[in-house]
Amino acid sequence: MAGRPTAARSAKGAETKRRILQAAADLFHSQGVHATSPDEVIAASNTGKGQFYYYFKSKEGLVHEVLQHHLQSIAAGSAGVSYQIDSWQDLERWFAAHLELQQRFHMTRGCPFGTIGNEVTENDELIRQDLNLIFELIHHRLAAFFIKEHAHGRLVRDASAEGLADFCIATVQGAMLMGKIKRHGKPVETTIREAMAHLLASRRRLEVSPAPMR
Repeated sequence: MAGRPTAARSAKGAETKRRILQAAADLFHSQGVHATSPDEVIAASNTGKGQFYYYFKSKEGLVHEVLQHHLQSIAAGSAGVSYQIDSWQDLERWFAAHLELQQRFHMTRGCPFGTIGNEVTENDELIRQDLNLIFELIHHRLAAFFIKEHAHGRLVRDASAEGLADFCIATVQGAMLMGKIKRHGKPVETTIREAMAHLLASRRRLEVSPAPMR
């Protein structure tokens, strides 16, 4: 019985911290880190200053934990975009999911990681490392698919799995930026279509052996 109040306080504290992280992630995505103040996060999360500074000693610490939460979500498969890519259809859906994400916000937002990344300076080493971990994980998921395709003889011999993974990430980041600037999905759709055409061109045309004569 004595442990119940402690457990209840722990659960309540975890929920408070979750609300702060969720509110901060949304504000960082919509207006960037530099334009977001702790007071705005406190108001959006319906928490108090005491609660905020109990869990986060600095704004940098808050950004770090938001990015760590994004990283964990990608690793666990619970992120808004699925990074489980086992087929060319999955890859196409991965591209399309980024456009769908933007459309949910009427093309007013870009990539949540790219938005933070665009603000990184030489003094933001911790944040840069966090972002690098996120993009390395995404790169690994994409490269693993291309490596598998190469191993099964479904990519041309000189295709680079690492290069194709970098191409996918850079393409999505650029496309989302242009979609946000144009406030229209057309640049993103066009870029995705051209990217898939380029990627599909790297597929090896497997020769079909003629059926044996009877």
